[in-house]
Amino acid sequence: MFWRFLIFFLFILAIELYFLQAVKTFARDFAPRNRDRILYVAYGLFSIQCLLGLVSLFYPPPEWYGFFRFLSSVFLVLTVCKLFGVSFLLIDDIIRLFRWLFKLIFTAKSVGVDEGIGGGVSRIKFLSQLAITFTVIPAFSFLYGMVRGAYKYRVHNVKVDSPNLPEAFNGFKIVQISDMHTGSFMSTSPVKTAFEIIMQQKADLILFTGDLVNNVASETKDFLEEYKTLKAPYGVYSVLGNHDYGDYVSWDSQTAKHENLEALKKVQADCGWRLLMNEHVALEKDGEKIALLGIENWGGSMRFPKYGKMNEAHKGTEDYKFKILMSHDPSHWDKQVRTEYPDVDLTLSGHTHGMQFGIEIPGFKWSPVQYLYKQWAGLYKQDNQYLYVNRGLGFLGYPGRLGIWPEITVIELNKV
Repeated sequence: MFWRFLIFFLFILAIELYFLQAVKTFARDFAPRNRDRILYVAYGLFSIQCLLGLVSLFYPPPEWYGFFRFLSSVFLVLTVCKLFGVSFLLIDDIIRLFRWLFKLIFTAKSVGVDEGIGGGVSRIKFLSQLAITFTVIPAFSFLYGMVRGAYKYRVHNVKVDSPNLPEAFNGFKIVQISDMHTGSFMSTSPVKTAFEIIMQQKADLILFTGDLVNNVASETKDFLEEYKTLKAPYGVYSVLGNHDYGDYVSWDSQTAKHENLEALKKVQADCGWRLLMNEHVALEKDGEKIALLGIENWGGSMRFPKYGKMNEAHKGTEDYKFKILMSHDPSHWDKQVRTEYPDVDLTLSGHTHGMQFGIEIPGFKWSPVQYLYKQWAGLYKQDNQYLYVNRGLGFLGYPGRLGIWPEITVIELNKV
């Protein structure tokens, strides 16, 4: 443990020294007084950052856990941004090292360290400016994503047209939410705000497509009253996501793990949510019915667990003209639903979070997650089947969002 900590500390120290060198070079042209201020601020930030980072390595009292996790995330964001910024200086030093070795071996003419780059600007100064720019801009962006972006709730309105939809359900409104990751919230206030927005949509049905927690059922204890506020005329239904099973925790026994899952099921039942476990229910309106299927997590990629039993959920739905499936992982749609269950009209998933980072503008969207998942955000259609992938309401890992904002989906079913 000591050696790991020492290596980590030396790695951070090297990044900081490189970055401070860039700051010092960048500040050369400022008046001495301003230059000193810049350096003092930089060293102050360095000291505070290291202190927060070191403190966050230890487990604080439970009531402060969320706050310290936030501080450790700030530390990580700043460190990664600095590493990215100083990479320009590091690459230059590596090039100069090879040139020095070449000169040493072949007695070639040395290239000066401060070789000019247009307009008399020295190379080291130019690279220092790049380092500062490519540190500060990403850092401010990702910090904004933590402070504001994580709670920048967006309502996405979607229409799903189908000839199979019974006439009585024409205009039927569904709100879908997904990936709460309750344990990532530092307080109940953001969840309360999100749920107020949900209730303002006046949906006929509310569906939650998994990952209520990060790991354990106890994350929900302060949020029960908020969960209970979700109500709809045709009910609130949910399924489990990969994080709900406690698979990413070292349990003392399988019994403890099982009890955790049962506790999470009870939370949802006590709050008025109907958890669907490889089963279906009928939704009836004006004498006509549609089927709502819900399965446990079924991961089609990256070794995510396949607990779902689609055959059990689908059994008995043959007479329903329109079927909605709740399945947490969108890879399930291509891997099984489309090929084996072509009568499922609409599949609702989450899981990807849109990687909580990307670009979305009218007519264009991009996120690194698209290289892992073919369907990762929004509405997809193949033949007469639809898939909608919700971007998630919460966050995990990076405690924020940038470009891919938390989503509340409003789906309107239309008879065509």
